[in-house]
Amino acid sequence: MSATEESPSKPSQEREDAHLREDTVTSDTVYKGHFIELRRDMVRLPDGRETPREYVVHPGAVMIVAMLPDGKLVLERQYRYPVRQTMIEFPAGKLDAGEGGLACAQRELWEETGYKARRWAKAGIMHPVIGYATEIIEIWFAEDLTLGERHLDEGEFLDVFTASLEELEDWMRDGRLTDVKTIVGMMWLSKYRSGQWPLQWVAV
Repeated sequence: MSATEESPSKPSQEREDAHLREDTVTSDTVYKGHFIELRRDMVRLPDGRETPREYVVHPGAVMIVAMLPDGKLVLERQYRYPVRQTMIEFPAGKLDAGEGGLACAQRELWEETGYKARRWAKAGIMHPVIGYATEIIEIWFAEDLTLGERHLDEGEFLDVFTASLEELEDWMRDGRLTDVKTIVGMMWLSKYRSGQWPLQWVAV
């Protein structure tokens, strides 16, 4: 079974987890912005009591591990206002309404970095903030790259550079790289390169 396949035991696992489930009683929108929505739900706990849960509804996103022939990776430096820091990250972006994961990955890689890829592979998904958001990030790998002109969104400012996996590991160890999606991408890349987690590539 590949890393992206769903376990056949999932229904039985859900039955086993019935004593942990929380069921929605009411659900209210507290705030609706440009792309996120803040909701406040009342839920029924397994013991029958009720309690509030506040969380962000997110449209979902993709992250791209783009690999160059020399083994280096395409990366970005971008200021992230909520944490008031410039972060080292793999290219990533939000899904547009009705947009598929591959189409979003192709668009974001081209817009942010100028690269287009001829070969793509979906590695899996991750839930980056399970305590307070619905966000799911699809993890995509890209290779056979060609470089063109970037097409940044209005108000988007970022630097594009390349680095090796070993450099990223050094930066993670000394605290310069703390972005969780990028760290997950690094782990997946390491597993792929070791042959433990193969990818199914498609030409586009």
